[in-house]
Amino acid sequence: MSNKQDPTAELKPLAIEGKLPLKAVGIENLKEANPKHMPPHRYIHPWFARRPTPASRLAILASVLPRDTSSDELLQLMKIGPRELNSEIAEYVEEKKATESERKGTLGEHYGYPRPFTQSPNEQEISNLHSKLRDQWNGELPTILDPTAGGGVIPYESIRYKLPTKANELNPVPSIILKALLEYAPSVGSIESEAQHWAKKINERASENLADYFPSPEPGQKPDTYVSSYKIECPECGGDIPLVPKWTIKSGSVFVKPTPNSDGSVDFKCLVDPDDDEMADFDPNNGYVDRGGEATCPHCNVVTEGDAVRQKFKNDEFEYIIYCVKYQKNGAGSGFRTPVDADYDALELAEDRVETDYELATLLSTERFAGHADRAIAYGVTELRDFFSPRQLIVQSEYLQSFNHYKAQILDEYDEEKAEAILCILSLSCSKLIDRNSRLADWDTSKGYPSRVFKGKILVFTRVFTDNNLTTGTMDFQSVFSKVLDSYEELVNYLPADVQPAEVTTMDAAQVTYDGDVQAAIVDPPYYSSIMYSELADVFYGWLKEYLGDVYPELFRSRLTNKEDEAVANPERFNGVAGESQSKKKLADEFYENKMSDIFSNLYEELESGGVMTVMFTHKEIDAWDTLAKSLINSGFIITSTHPITSEMPQRANMRSSASADSTLLLTGRKPHYESDPEESIPSLWNDVKSDTRLAAKTAARDLIDSGLSLTKTDVIISAFGPTLRVFANAYPVVDDEDKRVPPRRALEEAREAVTQVLVDEYLEVEGIDDLDDITEWYILSWLVHESQTFSYDEGHQLGLGIGVDIDDIKRSTKTWRKSRGDIQLRGHAGRVQNTNEKPENRSSRTPVNPDDLTFSLALDKVHAAMHVYDVQGESACCDWLRERNFDSDSTFKATLKALLQVLPHDHDDWELARDLAVGRTRDVLDLDFSPNVFADDNEQTQQKGIDDY
Repeated sequence: MSNKQDPTAELKPLAIEGKLPLKAVGIENLKEANPKHMPPHRYIHPWFARRPTPASRLAILASVLPRDTSSDELLQLMKIGPRELNSEIAEYVEEKKATESERKGTLGEHYGYPRPFTQSPNEQEISNLHSKLRDQWNGELPTILDPTAGGGVIPYESIRYKLPTKANELNPVPSIILKALLEYAPSVGSIESEAQHWAKKINERASENLADYFPSPEPGQKPDTYVSSYKIECPECGGDIPLVPKWTIKSGSVFVKPTPNSDGSVDFKCLVDPDDDEMADFDPNNGYVDRGGEATCPHCNVVTEGDAVRQKFKNDEFEYIIYCVKYQKNGAGSGFRTPVDADYDALELAEDRVETDYELATLLSTERFAGHADRAIAYGVTELRDFFSPRQLIVQSEYLQSFNHYKAQILDEYDEEKAEAILCILSLSCSKLIDRNSRLADWDTSKGYPSRVFKGKILVFTRVFTDNNLTTGTMDFQSVFSKVLDSYEELVNYLPADVQPAEVTTMDAAQVTYDGDVQAAIVDPPYYSSIMYSELADVFYGWLKEYLGDVYPELFRSRLTNKEDEAVANPERFNGVAGESQSKKKLADEFYENKMSDIFSNLYEELESGGVMTVMFTHKEIDAWDTLAKSLINSGFIITSTHPITSEMPQRANMRSSASADSTLLLTGRKPHYESDPEESIPSLWNDVKSDTRLAAKTAARDLIDSGLSLTKTDVIISAFGPTLRVFANAYPVVDDEDKRVPPRRALEEAREAVTQVLVDEYLEVEGIDDLDDITEWYILSWLVHESQTFSYDEGHQLGLGIGVDIDDIKRSTKTWRKSRGDIQLRGHAGRVQNTNEKPENRSSRTPVNPDDLTFSLALDKVHAAMHVYDVQGESACCDWLRERNFDSDSTFKATLKALLQVLPHDHDDWELARDLAVGRTRDVLDLDFSPNVFADDNEQTQQKGIDDY
């Protein structure tokens, strides 16, 4: 180990540098992720990557309390556990989690205490906390800073403990949210009656002006939502092509049946609870456009390529269509019907008004930024107004005009801060409506309900969208406003008496200054290239600027949100400067690294001597971790502790390609009392540091596996990065044998390889795995580690390099994997083996595995070929095939088969074929000695076992 002087020796140790109740907090994080019972700040307005309350509380409290604070003290302060329980709280929570599936009542009744986010510390608890903190921080309460505050969970939880709090955010959209949470909630308090009064007036005025755009053809049926799409002209026959991918409106009960007419038009008929005759010769899954964007003419069957369809949108060669109407009944409930002439007359009225009304014709005409997260600009969505259909634009505009009509009265009637609070909540309500009333808001066929724009982290153009009536029904203004106001009022009620508001700033985190008056920084930094916050925020920014530009002129000076200073790796920012020597991605990576270094360096300067910074990092890519490590080291922080904590619901198998991990790593750095330049330190030799990093990673992995924390295998690897970086940082700078500087990513690569070996030893009961060829080993380990067919390219590439495989070199020759939207997708036997039912001359030469061969270069090829033969020719033929190739004595075949049985999900076709090979006559031929539990079928298991299952 490195023998350098410990610069933290004179610092007062903190709770976060000791043992924490990670499992209990992780359990509460998962409980909070229940979409039916989420904290109110999640409902006040859409924003991205908000942290769970328990994780935020732990990061705050453990970063400022002394190290001798017990787990029970921490959990009590965090409001985890029954009020009457004073000891062994973590054990109690873990026991309740273990018996959760056996509960009789609600989750709250089972655990015996309310959800922590609904509970605030009482005055006595706050007094005791403050007394302990003053002892730790030289008689003063520590000031908490969140320099990239986003949706505001961290600073809001800080003021709940009445700690001096500062919050900074670059983006104006979440800055408005921060004003509600951190300024108005503590200083203005409740505005319930006042806000309701003005919301009612705004809604009444807007509703009156919008009546003609939402006609009721039948008495007692008010339009709720127009399920809408587009039509283009077929270039071959001139007929209409509705761009509807599927004809389901509500799964199992409501469908739309299209009927092409001889004049080139298409009629629609809404079928509610149709009988067999109505559904005869009709498959609602067969729309006229596929996922790739190709459109098939219902009249002549000629296909219009996706590029040609997109060009029509760019050229404005399309028309809006309505193919179903959801309506509200006067009594109660809702229904669906076929569109009628009155519906189209109202649509035409809206289109005419947008073309002739100057204010509407120029509203939100700001040109958009063509960014990394954008999939809509290819369809002609080039200005902010293009996010909306004509009627959507009119509806939002009428609510804006109604708001502006009453704005002066609100400002006159109340003091400045209260008036701003009312305007803030009203504006957030109108802005929130956009999330389900835009051309990018899809229709949810599972519920028969408008979907959201921001289901993911990109802007997707949808061929079906919802045109909502905001004056009544499912997504009306009044119900959305009520939800926003209720959320605000709940946040007000959670705050203790006499709480002080936070200090909120809106600027670049690399430049914000506090004159050294900060003791603890809790940072949830932007995640590398995962989320392009400013690009997504522009959807709301244009409208919020119209609502609040004169109220907060400092927030809305620019045409769009700030892209230049945002701490993300956005390649599209470098379109004009990238060249052969430097790609857009490389320039974006360099920018992100420099920006994060500037932010951490600024934090280092702003923290007092002995201060602490805790970073909450949720990312799987080594590039992101490498950047984080270099930024921390260069800024001068000394890494003192790392803790993994479950913070997200485990991702579904088809979502595991996401760059975000299921767990969060709390990585803590301290500002030492004396300054030292890491560049002037005596370099450490990489060969010495390498063995230390591998040991640290292996030790951390084994501890995590034994801890009982709910972590995926990928998260075990990521969680081991923390201890690895601590070893590396303590040894920094590090040089190799040629005296060249070694970057942190080398240590992280070693950690990944070392932990992968621990996972193999722990979970893969196969002898001879090391004797397999490298490509087969990579394939098996990819399934083992990632537990999914699709995962991040960076992760798969790094895993390959660790065992001597460059996956790019084997992609074409072995067909073991293919790229899917930038990620790796592993191929099964069906994508790799030639079909023996075809004549050899008719088989594709690009399919690498020929089952007629007597020998194979890869062990994976042997097993995949055997699967194919069993599948298409049956057991008897497969037995002969196995004997001809002497696979009964081939240890690599048996090891590969056994490994695949353990790593493949049980709903995968290859797992079923591997199981078939391992039983019956083929088992006898191969002389297998597998234990039955290796391939025992479990009807409920569709994925690998997780760590908790072993």
